Parts: sequence; C-alpha cells; structure tokens
Amino acid sequence: MKDNASSYNSSIYDENITSVLPYYTEFHAQVIDVVRVLAMEKEEPIRWLDTGCGTGTLALRALDVIPNVSFMLCDPSEGMLEVAKEKLSGKNVSFNVAASDQLSYENEFDIVTAIQSHHYYDIPTRELAVKKCYNALKEGGIFMTFENIRMSTEESDAMALNRWGQFLLEHGWSPEGVKNHQARRGVEMFPITIEQHLEMLKNAGFKSVNLLWTSYMQAGFWTVK
Repeated sequence: MKDNASSYNSSIYDENITSVLPYYTEFHAQVIDVVRVLAMEKEEPIRWLDTGCGTGTLALRALDVIPNVSFMLCDPSEGMLEVAKEKLSGKNVSFNVAASDQLSYENEFDIVTAIQSHHYYDIPTRELAVKKCYNALKEGGIFMTFENIRMSTEESDAMALNRWGQFLLEHGWSPEGVKNHQARRGVEMFPITIEQHLEMLKNAGFKSVNLLWTSYMQAGFWTVK
C-alpha cells in the first residue's frame, strides 16, 4: 500500500511522483520546450533558477536538450538536494538550501521555475514566494510554475477529485491510501483556482500572464517580467 510519506522520501521520490500526478513528465516537457525556443534566440548562456527543485530531474532533462544553460537549484530539503547533487555531478549546476519564500536573488536569472512546490503555502506566503521569484528574474525574464489547482465550484472540484482518486487506484494505491491523500487538500496543501493563480501572478507585477497547460487537477502558467 502506498502512503503519503513515500512520495516525499528523497530516495524514492522520482519513482513515486508519476503514480501521484498524471502527466508529471509532461510538466517538464512543456517547460523545457519554452526554454529551448528562448535559447535559440539568445547567444549568451541562459541562467535558470529552479526553486523547489526536488531531486533535480527537471535540470537533468533540460541539460540533455539545452546545453547553453547554467542552473541554480533551490529546495528547503537537504535530502532532496543531496540526491540532486549526485544526479547532476559534473554539470553546470549550483545548489542552495532555501524555500521559495526565502529567496534573496535580484535581477539575476533569465528563467525561474517552480514545479509543484507552492501549493503547500497559505495565501500570504504563496504571494511572497511568487514575488521572490519575480524579483529573481531579469527584466523580460520568464517565470513558469505548475501547481495543483481547485476547480471553480465545489461540485466540479468533487468530480475532479474522484477522477484523480481513480487514477491513484489504477497506479497501485489502496482505497485507504487514496482517501488519506485526498484528505490532505485544505490541510497540508492549499490548491487555488486557475483564475486565482492568474490574478496572483498579475498582482506580483508580471506584465504578461498566461495559462500554459492543464489536465486533471494541475495547471501550468508562464509569465514575463
């Protein structure tokens, strides 16, 4: 039986995450494709901050496709970063133990990403985290984030939650494990609607705010500073 904790154990995170989030690898594919096109237009190397980086899988995949990029990987978990350091040994990558709301970078990066990392925050802390990502970007830089979302009504949210529960069952979760995982919504994680995401990003100061991708109970957004 899979349980909540197993998905966040740094040593087995990668093998569990795809059984929790439908299309998780597509999140990375969408982000990398945006940066790949940007890299074609830039002569100088791209500086990329990935906050809430986990075990560094996004950076590893990106470096296979986009050679002229340097990464700063940030995560509040030292265990996650230790796995990332081993995975990315010899690559053009730096590391910092910090959460998004603790970032202190100013106008340093062409790209900032936060993939499935801000939905654990309450609204004020999430707003701070988004603003920190905004501050870290150079003018014209791109911020991309993927997050769990809430549907626009309680009825549609319940339907989407049931659909996600069926996905979990089909990927090895027990009924009890599914129930416990779903119960984390509103207690340990705090999803907001797509409309709320867009408004929060606008309020942070981004001049262009756009929906990149959505499916099940996740959505991706891309913005320009």
